[in-house]
Amino acid sequence: MGYHDALRYLYGLVDYEKRRIERYSPREFKIERVMDLLERLGNPQRNYPAVHIAGTKGKGSVSAMTAAIARAAGLRTALYTSPHLHTYRERMQIDGKPISRVRMTALVEEVKPAVERVPGVTTFEVTTALAFLYFARQNVDIAVVEVGLGGRLDATNVITPEVSIITSLSFDHTALLGNTLPDIAREKAGIIKPSVPVVTAPQKPEAFAVLQTIADERAAPLADVAKSWTWTSVQRDFDRQTIAVHRTGQASPFDGEYELSLIGNFQQENATVAIATAAVLHESGHAWANPDTTRAGLRQTRWPGRMEVLRGDPPVVVDCAHNAYSTQKLIQSLKTWFPDTRWVLIYGASADKDIDGMLRALLPISEYIIVTCSYHPRAATPLLLADKCADLGKGAEVTVNPRRALERACQQLEPGYGIIATGSVFLVADVREAWAKEINLDLPMGDWVDEPW
Repeated sequence: MGYHDALRYLYGLVDYEKRRIERYSPREFKIERVMDLLERLGNPQRNYPAVHIAGTKGKGSVSAMTAAIARAAGLRTALYTSPHLHTYRERMQIDGKPISRVRMTALVEEVKPAVERVPGVTTFEVTTALAFLYFARQNVDIAVVEVGLGGRLDATNVITPEVSIITSLSFDHTALLGNTLPDIAREKAGIIKPSVPVVTAPQKPEAFAVLQTIADERAAPLADVAKSWTWTSVQRDFDRQTIAVHRTGQASPFDGEYELSLIGNFQQENATVAIATAAVLHESGHAWANPDTTRAGLRQTRWPGRMEVLRGDPPVVVDCAHNAYSTQKLIQSLKTWFPDTRWVLIYGASADKDIDGMLRALLPISEYIIVTCSYHPRAATPLLLADKCADLGKGAEVTVNPRRALERACQQLEPGYGIIATGSVFLVADVREAWAKEINLDLPMGDWVDEPW
């Protein structure tokens, strides 16, 4: 088996990332199935402590920040996230480095016999098992594990972490997780374990009430960042920002200024959640999670594609916002960081997303609109996106792919203009790869490089 064979094997399983899921229920998402597979592999997830992170917005950034804090403390740190930008290997990282092709191929070949004995196992479930096995084999000190979808039924929800984190909740995957914030909160709160501390980002009252109820039922101490911490912006630049964070009502060793390598107003909240998590771990006896390592980790965090400035003048910005709420947060940050800039918009989205909600937020700031289609099978067609723009009162240019969209966007630049590419992780990945042809952007080796066909 070669690396490409390993990928084809994984993609050949039931893959809910490639096709629309009809419903989010135990019939399709079986924790017991994941436990069966892991049992056959020796339950590798029990070999190291973990931090478990769910949420609608910010869970990837908080995962990256938390992992960076652990690395800054000298811990051998695993990070499991999804989806990936440029290579499937990004999903399984140790100390910031994706798993190698050779190791991933060997692991896939090793687990195949166990996979074939578990009927109906999905691509994500097998990938989760691969990651847990890889982390155990590499003797990691801690794993930071991001939920794939929801929480209650997610394949990652087989771990008992040191702390659980729930980032900002909003409307996404509503057809699966529910049409109300309490419904969504109930699914996300499924990661709360008995007596395990929980840190929650600021939430709408109706969502927080659900989290509080479930935490109380499970005797899980709940740290509410909205009530316990405050943060203010101190300084910002195109590649970093500084915030001041303070614990409410009492002095904390974690009080003070933090330099963040990630920009955007929304990253201030994410960083405060990571700081609050470090404080909870510190108070629980984890000496590695201290103010010094927290400051160093936040200063060193790398998380591409999240309000990432590929060029400063004129600005070229990419962001993975893929629902209406995250798009609104992106626009607020663009107005803060680039107050006098008018935007050429490159937009593409998955067909099952709230495209109307995103476009309603984006079109008012966009002087010129280019719609395109990523290479992902769930991507909405450019013609559909152009029609939606027209329905909302703006015309859009249709392009066949993100590379052509970027070329056309560059041709539309005038003094005071910038380019913003957003709408999906897959679009951002394609734009970054196209931009890498223009500048020395450090990209990992793609999955299908050297593919014979």
